[in-house]
Amino acid sequence: MPVINVSKTDTTMTVTAEYDAPVDRVWKLWEDPRQLERWWGPPTYPATFTDHDLTPGGHSRYIMTGPEGEKSGGWWRVISVEAPRRLELEDGFADESGNPNPDMPSMTMRVSLEDRPGGGTQMSVETTFASGEVLEQMVSMGMEEGMLAAAGQIDDLLAEAA
Repeated sequence: MPVINVSKTDTTMTVTAEYDAPVDRVWKLWEDPRQLERWWGPPTYPATFTDHDLTPGGHSRYIMTGPEGEKSGGWWRVISVEAPRRLELEDGFADESGNPNPDMPSMTMRVSLEDRPGGGTQMSVETTFASGEVLEQMVSMGMEEGMLAAAGQIDDLLAEAA
């Protein structure tokens, strides 16, 4: 599995993974919504991106569909982009219309892609929560397992393009 570390502080969770592909190729997995929806979310909850604009101030919207057909919406607001190395997003849950769900917390996600010595890419996804309680709420809802499962799908996608 490509995930090499999961670390938590009071208000952050960082998932670090390594891939045998150059930074530019791993960046495309974030940039291209058709590739992104093939790995964003666990295998049993694939995502469909209906909007995806990776420019500062841009928005992405997606629906994850569970094995029984249940739907869960999500959204991103792009804070900053330094292609192909850095991406910062506000990440949250969406209602059935694709709008931010005010009953659920949002979080900040920072993606970093770095060259590994000897080749390949190290990807770190740091998520910052409003409080330790929100972090624990998200972990109890399966966020950590979901991130691990999502990151675990990337190797197969990268192998297809090789």
